[in-house]
Amino acid sequence: MTALEARHVSVRYGDTVALDDVSIALAPGSRTAIMGPSGSGKSSLVHVLAGIVAPSAGEIWYADTRVDALSESRRSRLRLARFGMVFQFGDLVPELTLLENTMLPLQVLGTRAAAARQRAMELLEELGVAAVAERRAGAVSGGQAQRAAVARALAHRPAVVLADEPTGSLDSVSAEQVMDTLVRVCVATEATLVVVTHDHRVAAHLDDVAVVRDGRVEVGIPA
Repeated sequence: MTALEARHVSVRYGDTVALDDVSIALAPGSRTAIMGPSGSGKSSLVHVLAGIVAPSAGEIWYADTRVDALSESRRSRLRLARFGMVFQFGDLVPELTLLENTMLPLQVLGTRAAAARQRAMELLEELGVAAVAERRAGAVSGGQAQRAAVARALAHRPAVVLADEPTGSLDSVSAEQVMDTLVRVCVATEATLVVVTHDHRVAAHLDDVAVVRDGRVEVGIPA
């Protein structure tokens, strides 16, 4: 059984081929680094696995659900309920505080405010940004915002966590802290973790590596 799978997936933007006949299967609870040079298709692979980008060909499966066959609204509901996303630049709501951003997915899913606040503060504390939890996301440093984005992705205990360069804006100490938290929480919740990274020190926190080059997975996990 797989948690998340791409079957012969291609992604094209006009004449540009981002992914070319890629197949990859991620087991439940697995922890995988996706590596490769800039422009190789790493981010495209994460976005198509998450159902953010529709494949030009092939299929995406989450457990027994074919993600690419769902309507846009159903894909969005699936991501909200089952996926945690960390984007390269955080993408927090700048008008909300770090605490409010972290609570947001929990509240949308119907968690009571007190429980959502407690869960969010626990994660912000662990990630070293509890002291600025009440500051608006637009008024903190990029590194602080990125750590809050990680907290937001983990808050609702997703089944799959997809992180695109989650440590790219962090110093080495903060990067270690973020990766330690990502792995610890995913192990505790038995979540499948996928991390796009250029950093071999980040990849060392994970169990498997898939290498993407020129839109193909050259080395990695057999489908």
